[in-house]
Parts: sequence; C-alpha cells; structure tokens
Amino acid sequence: MSKVKILNDPVYGFISIPYGIVFDLVEHPYFQRLRRIKQVSLTHYVYPGALHTRFHHALGAYHLTCQAIDVLRSKGTEITAAEAEAVGIAILLHDIGHGPFSHTLEHTLINITHEQLSVMIMEKLNQEFEGKLSLAIEIFNNRYHKHFLHQLVSGQLDMDRMDYLNRDSFFTGVSEGVIGYDRIIKMLAVHNNHLVVEEKGIYSIEKFLIARRLMYWQVYLHKTVLSAEQMMIQVLRRAKMLRHRGIKLGVQGSLNYFLENTFTQQDFSKNKSILLDRFASLDDTDIAFAIKGWQNHFDPVLSFLAKSLISRRLFKLEFQDQAPRQDDINFIRQKIEKQFPFSKDVANFLLIVGKETNTAYSTSKEEILILLKTGEVKPMSLVSNHGIQPKMFTKHYLCYPKEIIKE
Repeated sequence: MSKVKILNDPVYGFISIPYGIVFDLVEHPYFQRLRRIKQVSLTHYVYPGALHTRFHHALGAYHLTCQAIDVLRSKGTEITAAEAEAVGIAILLHDIGHGPFSHTLEHTLINITHEQLSVMIMEKLNQEFEGKLSLAIEIFNNRYHKHFLHQLVSGQLDMDRMDYLNRDSFFTGVSEGVIGYDRIIKMLAVHNNHLVVEEKGIYSIEKFLIARRLMYWQVYLHKTVLSAEQMMIQVLRRAKMLRHRGIKLGVQGSLNYFLENTFTQQDFSKNKSILLDRFASLDDTDIAFAIKGWQNHFDPVLSFLAKSLISRRLFKLEFQDQAPRQDDINFIRQKIEKQFPFSKDVANFLLIVGKETNTAYSTSKEEILILLKTGEVKPMSLVSNHGIQPKMFTKHYLCYPKEIIKE
C-alpha cells in the first residue's frame, strides 16, 4: 500500500497526495509559487474572504479528478495506474503557467497565454523529472488516444470548473455558485471514448451551468472587481511605457526585466530555460510591492493610479447593453483632460472602454454528452425539455475616475 500525504482542505476535508512524482511536483518551487498567486485576483476588494490561491485550486481539482477516476473505474472503464497518475498530474499543473494576479495581467507583462506557459513549464519539468510527465503532457494537449481523460482536464464539464465554482463560492460566500459536484462526478461515465453524464444527473448539470453563469456576473465580472482589475492593468501599462522611455521605477529583478522587455511565445521558445525561470520568480507580492512604492513616483499618472488602487478609490464602471457612443467617450475624455491636466496622454490611462461576454453553455465547443436510459447519447443542447440556452451575453462598459461628473 503506497503512502500518502494528507492535507486538510477547507472545502473537501482531507485530500490525499501520494508520495512519488505527484508529491515531488507539489513540492517543486514552480508549484509552490502558486501559493503566492490569488485564485480570483482582486475579487477580495468586493468579497473580503476571496483570498484563496491557485495552490488551493490545483489541489482541489486534483482531488476531484481522483474521485472521477474511481467512479469511472467502478463502471468498468479501463484506466491504468499510469494513466490515472498522468491525468492527475495534468490537472495538477493545468494552471502552473498563471502569472501574478492570475488572468488580470495575462497580456500585460508578457504577450503569451497562461495555457501556453503551462505547457512550456510542464515540458521543462518533464526534462527535470526524466520523462515522467510525458503521458501527462499528451493528455493535457489532447494527443492521447483516450479522449475522455483530456475531457476531465479541459472541457465544459471538467474538474477545473468543478473545483473553481465550488471553491470560489465557498470563499466569496456567494451561495449561487454552490454546485452538486459530488453527484455530478458519480453520474460520469464513458461511452465511445467520450465522457458522458447519465441522464439522471441532468438537473445537477443544469444547476452547474446556471451557477457558472451567475458566478461570472456576480463575482468574476462584478463591476467593482472589474474596475479594480482594469486599474491594475493601467498601472502596469503606464509603468511599462515609462520604463521603455528609460525612466527608473524603483523595482529590481524579474519584474523590472519584464517591464523593460516585451516577450512573445517565440521568445520563450528560443530562450525557454532563462525566461521560464524569470517568469516563475514572479508572483502577487512583486506587483503589490511595486504598486505600493509607485504611490510616490514623480510621474503623476502612475502615482495617481497606484494611490487610487492601494486606497481602494476605484474608478466608476458603467455597464451598458450597447457599445458606448463616440460622443460620450469624447465627452468623458475631455473632462479627464481638463480635471487631470498633468499629462498629455492622461486619458489613455484614466479612461477605459471595453466589453465582457459570458454564456451559460456553448454549442461551438465540444458539448456535454448525456447518456439516456435507452443507451442513446445526445449532446446537452438536444436533450428534450432540458436544453440550456446557448446564448452569448455581452456587456459594454466605460470606466473612469469617480471625480469625473457627467452632465
């Protein structure tokens, strides 16, 4: 009987981490860095309890994946010990490429997605662990012949979503996000190499989809959360612009390195070892420390943004159904330039125009499959009387300092 490390998780209780490659990966500095990256960025500006990390989430998703593997095996699906370990590694490392404050700064410091970085880091770890992650990488990249294993890691009903909805609901206190994850997992099965849900689990799936949509508008895309995140992006944009002009920012190490340079995926591919080590040394504390210091920077735009964010004097954000009229944008821009005359380009950083989209369910992606009692399998959107509307909702917004009074 293999020995395991027991961790006490506030959401699921005791989580078992087997000693060996999985435990070694958890102990690796790359993975330990996730302790210092908040799962939901600046959401604690609205929900004070939302201080959990990507470390929590990765372990939770791993725990649910282990449960799903046990359920599938109990229903006759052949999953070898090597495959079970590999899919566990794939879900454990699925977010290891996240940078500081998770999604917020994804395209600000470097022009590369966290999914691409996750693959690069997994490949680097695979070299370090002498090929023991090869199968996990195949599953992660959907190149392994057992497609249902990839679906556990990435899909519309994957263990990633299952954990973050449950966990984010727990730490924010938003009960609309509570899902019956345990029942959904027990309803999973495999049919023709695809993950399916038994028909009797249909209502739990509907609840899962509705909860995800509600959590997006109530938590992830809450207007105050979005305002804070957009302000942080503007702080880093301004800092990067100043650094490119040769202005010192009082920061050292990797943060200064990424502010001075603009790296693409090609750059990471060519200099993978150096750039990944640099990236892996960055976390939330680097950004928070820098912004705290920039409150007193001589650049008035950077200083104003930093002070506003640290003191939670957040910008006003207005959602609207239609894209804002250019006349409204120009009016606010003029008001900003008049009220904050300390820089010619001030409005480029104090006026933010954008949009956010969300859908409960998508038919353009691989659909959730329902295994009917007759043995027939149908996509979720075609199941009679149980269809979730695959409608895309879009909200446009203007975001600007509250000091600006619209007339």
